[in-house]
Amino acid sequence: MIKPFSIDIPQSTLDDLAAKLASARLPAPLPGDDWTTGVPVSWLSDLVEYWRTSYDWRAAEKELNSYPQFTTEIEGQRIHFIHVRSAEPGALPLMLTHGWPGSIVEFLDLIGPLTDPVTHGGQAADAFHVVIPALPGFGFSGPTVDGNWTFPRIGRVWAELMSRLGYERFGVQGGDLGGSVSPEVARAVPERVVGVHTNGGTNLPPLELPEDELKTLTPLEQDKMARIGRFMQEEFGYISIQSTRPQTLAYGLVDSPVAQLAWIMDKFHAWTHPAETLPEAIISKDRLLTNVMMYWLTGTGGSAAYIGYAQPRDWSPRPNSGVPTAVLALAHDVAIRRYCETSNTITRWTDVDHGGHFAALEVPDLLLGDVREFFRELR
Repeated sequence: MIKPFSIDIPQSTLDDLAAKLASARLPAPLPGDDWTTGVPVSWLSDLVEYWRTSYDWRAAEKELNSYPQFTTEIEGQRIHFIHVRSAEPGALPLMLTHGWPGSIVEFLDLIGPLTDPVTHGGQAADAFHVVIPALPGFGFSGPTVDGNWTFPRIGRVWAELMSRLGYERFGVQGGDLGGSVSPEVARAVPERVVGVHTNGGTNLPPLELPEDELKTLTPLEQDKMARIGRFMQEEFGYISIQSTRPQTLAYGLVDSPVAQLAWIMDKFHAWTHPAETLPEAIISKDRLLTNVMMYWLTGTGGSAAYIGYAQPRDWSPRPNSGVPTAVLALAHDVAIRRYCETSNTITRWTDVDHGGHFAALEVPDLLLGDVREFFRELR
């Protein structure tokens, strides 16, 4: 059963948030107080103050509620999703899947252009019906009620959601976790998925390569391998914690809004492009905070982290669904075509010298154009 859903946060919850922000105890700055040791106290304190005094959740809630939202239960888990049908008769259903530390908020600015392309400078033939589910354990799809939320299982659940909506033939798109889930939808129902589009790639290259193989890579691909090495040395800590001790981490994330904010903003700074630019210069403060609110208001910082714990430690190639697959690799991304091709039928690959990890938030027009072009021949 699919039920209409509307976000309606009690004022008492917002008052409690304001009180927590006002009484928050911030740590003393570490030497240098810069991003090399984590989120700087001087920077975060300003964002906390903006959150407390200037950010307007009710405006964000109104924007979210301007789109039709629903919930349904699949395999015992509540799934929350936005579903916007296009008025164009030939529209293709398209499922968009977010990642971590993102949410359905990532895609809000794409809904209009995807469903109503004529109004947004496109052609009627490029129209999509849009389905944007929150991953199990994230936002209003949380918390998780059981374990084993592997990417293949989520792929099967997403296929079931599209069946319940009456969509027998559709496309899928996603980045980060969504870039892992979307190909699994195609593996679950390859006869129904017309195409898979990802930003950032479908799987990472091997963490280390023999010297002779490394020499066969292009300069761009060698740079990507070098950046993977730096990531493993300098940024892998959050994966280690979320994939081994998500419950321990959860106590801080669901009790302290400042902890939840810092945990998410650390990655928005590292993964937006260029990294030396502050994230609010790339994505507005209000949009950044609305994304954080999807975690805070639902108390799902821990259950969202749990998705990493739920994945098997087997990195072997997945079966190839045979479904045409596109990769939009932005400047921050480290995907390499030959390694994505071990598990996917890559028919379109686009390397871009700008844009970061959060394509829909950073370069929505670029993502929109690539999605339109890819699916144009698959309708």
